[in-house]
Amino acid sequence: MMTTTLQAFVQSVDPKTLPRVLQIQSGFYHGGSHYELSGNECSLSTGDLIKITEIKVKKVIATHNEYNRLPAAEFPPDFSGLFTIVAEKNPYHSIEEIVQTLHIGSLPFGKPMFYSLSKLYVGDITIDEHKNIIINSVEEINGIKSVICKVTSEGTNHSFILPLSHAGEFYECQDQRIYTLKEIVDWKIPKNRTRTVMLKDIIGNSASQKLSYSAFIKGMMVLKPVYEVKTLTEYGGFFNLSSDLDVEVLDITQQCNLKLFTQILNTQDIFEKTTNEFPFVAEILEGPLKHYMAYKILKCGKRIIVHRKFQADRIIASELRSDLPMRHFLIPCGYKGKFKRRPRFFPTVYDLNVAKKELVDLHVVATKSFHPVHKEFSSLHIGDILQVKKFKSCEILWDGTKTVVDTLECATIKDGNSVEVIIPLYAEGGFMEIVYDSKQYSLSELCKNFHLPLNVKVSVRDLCTVGQDILANTSVLKLEEQITDSYLLISLYDKPEDVWELPVFRLSISFRVIDHFNGKVFSSPTKTNIEEINEEEYYMVRRYENHVQLPPPRPPKTPLYMNKSRPITGQETLPTNENAEGTLLFESSQKAGLSASNDMDSNITTMPSKDKDPEQH
Repeated sequence: MMTTTLQAFVQSVDPKTLPRVLQIQSGFYHGGSHYELSGNECSLSTGDLIKITEIKVKKVIATHNEYNRLPAAEFPPDFSGLFTIVAEKNPYHSIEEIVQTLHIGSLPFGKPMFYSLSKLYVGDITIDEHKNIIINSVEEINGIKSVICKVTSEGTNHSFILPLSHAGEFYECQDQRIYTLKEIVDWKIPKNRTRTVMLKDIIGNSASQKLSYSAFIKGMMVLKPVYEVKTLTEYGGFFNLSSDLDVEVLDITQQCNLKLFTQILNTQDIFEKTTNEFPFVAEILEGPLKHYMAYKILKCGKRIIVHRKFQADRIIASELRSDLPMRHFLIPCGYKGKFKRRPRFFPTVYDLNVAKKELVDLHVVATKSFHPVHKEFSSLHIGDILQVKKFKSCEILWDGTKTVVDTLECATIKDGNSVEVIIPLYAEGGFMEIVYDSKQYSLSELCKNFHLPLNVKVSVRDLCTVGQDILANTSVLKLEEQITDSYLLISLYDKPEDVWELPVFRLSISFRVIDHFNGKVFSSPTKTNIEEINEEEYYMVRRYENHVQLPPPRPPKTPLYMNKSRPITGQETLPTNENAEGTLLFESSQKAGLSASNDMDSNITTMPSKDKDPEQH
């Protein structure tokens, strides 16, 4: 054992070996032997014992590359920027070096990809040089620490095992993912190392942040984290120490009884417990930072029962309003309220074709006129009501050359007769869905009978929510997609029958485990927990769910031969009008992940609905 400075200890310790117990050897911080339990300050005396439970980033210093002489900037750990990572140019000389350098975990960004400069022969599998290899996990197999890898060859996935001792010359593959700063720091920057990244954008509505960091956007920079340590005293108090604090310490972990210290866990620590360790009673030491009503009961000192951990389905929903910033929600599939369908908007004929594939019967009203230059196509006028029929290819004649154009066949009623309407898919336009359905649906019925996305309004609130039903006062909700997320099933100690789900990755709560629980255990929630999530969380949950899905196809562009003609769309549009429920947002297909022309008229709104929705209580 050797005495060292706190900074030297932080630089040398492997975070995987935490917690560690240190004894203060010399140095003072605000003198005396008093502990300030606010989480920021403390005083240390020689002989005091502290338990290092976590090494976390205090801030990140960003410097431009050597050719750019702009001053360095400081990013807070929760900076809401989106980054791409530049692949490391230096080689790794063994699998162990890769594992020690990069964090391997179950989430998508915890599965690094690399390639070998020479062929690998693993059993009966030959892996060519420069072939992308994904590390899925680190396991101990037959007493040998190894990595479980995956490689794709000719469309087939092959899994194989490599021991950490396997030597070679390995390089990191260029990563196409988008990361937040916290993800890069947690997963992609080894402690006391730097990382070259590019800042792509700043999410959310922080205009001041965009202005402050505008010089860094779309520029290459080098990130270096500055650390602080989260420590626990013998008496149960915890606080943060800057890693450069002028204190000398001695690591006495091997000689110290760790039971002298209270065990502090966060939601992720609890989720990593084995199934047979549940249920148990825990006391909240630090409540969640979120101010949402659903979590206000989780105050410091409150005791809870943690029944079990599990995966639960959620529906991502966004409130469609033009007068306020957009709100986002995660709704449990067991939500007990009722919904009524509301119209959707389709900015192009292509969007109509996509929607038709998902609905048996689709009726829309044109909100923008369309004047074709070819007699094979039909004209549209504002107010025309169409029944969307099917996709078809149509042959037209242009300059003596036959050209095949993708179109959508629809039907409209004129003079009491059904008339065929043919519109090319490349045509810009505007269409509002006509919803004749006045039935009230549960969330499970909507997911079963319709395809998402879907526009709805709450008609009957859920009376079994934690706190008030925050969906009841929203205008129109767009149900976007279903995801699966990680939760803890908990209840308050004095109300064990009111069981609800606590999100694992979106709340920062510190717990002290007290004892095993021997009472009645619940395996499903009895109360509904609707989460309101911010812009960054919304982006994250959608990204995690979609990382393996292919992007939607791009809509067809206007054919080159049309450029010689007059514009194919008229200038007439429906005037903006707000209905009793608020203006429904016009959604461009570009926002939905599709590409559309930039000059489309977005001044489109709903027609007044035929019925009002009296809210039932």
